[in-house]
Amino acid sequence: MAQVVDSVHVLPLEIEGEDGVRRFNPTAVETDDGIVLLDVGFPHTVDQLEAGLDAAGYGFEDVALILMTHHDGDHASGLAPVGERTDALVAAHAEEVPYLDGRAFPVKTPDDQERYEPVPVDLELVGGEAVRTAAGPMELIHVPGHSPGMLAAYLPEAKVLIAADAMVSEDGLAGPKPHYTPDMETATESVGRLADLDVEHVVCYHGGPIEATSEDVAGIYDSLQS
Repeated sequence: MAQVVDSVHVLPLEIEGEDGVRRFNPTAVETDDGIVLLDVGFPHTVDQLEAGLDAAGYGFEDVALILMTHHDGDHASGLAPVGERTDALVAAHAEEVPYLDGRAFPVKTPDDQERYEPVPVDLELVGGEAVRTAAGPMELIHVPGHSPGMLAAYLPEAKVLIAADAMVSEDGLAGPKPHYTPDMETATESVGRLADLDVEHVVCYHGGPIEATSEDVAGIYDSLQS
């Protein structure tokens, strides 16, 4: 567990692969009503997720809302087993909901591969919503390109941007990975919108938290346009 600022915790997950250890970074944000959990990882990393919550002083019983940034399997395939351990509501952008609840097949899952277990979504979002948290209001921003309805979360009082896969921080801050981003032009526009935010910390699902400013994000945007 890594605390980004007060009340914002990154819960790192690790998977051993042929190319070494792969790391993924769901985020927990404290509120007066419990934890908002952004993304959940895989079915086989649920125990790691629980350990991360425990390190932050919480458990699955404290999770009030699961906010899915998008439906890709590394973010969402653990949603069903996590749901068995919590009564939390599930929220996602309306364009992601069909992939999560089973009406549509996940975009990046091969046709000959079994999809992860579908889960009903309680709250359909469009971007522009805000959630009250212990770190101030958390604004939800629609950042399509990597996925049609991907959401980022911005905490202006804490100057924290939870970027989902709009950017990565594996070797410094960088733009989305083109191989996994079907619409790079739209994804670039999304990074441009994030560059307008006043930030000091960016949390990327791939790479985790990094100290970065709006100027750094603007630099990524400029590099993606060149």
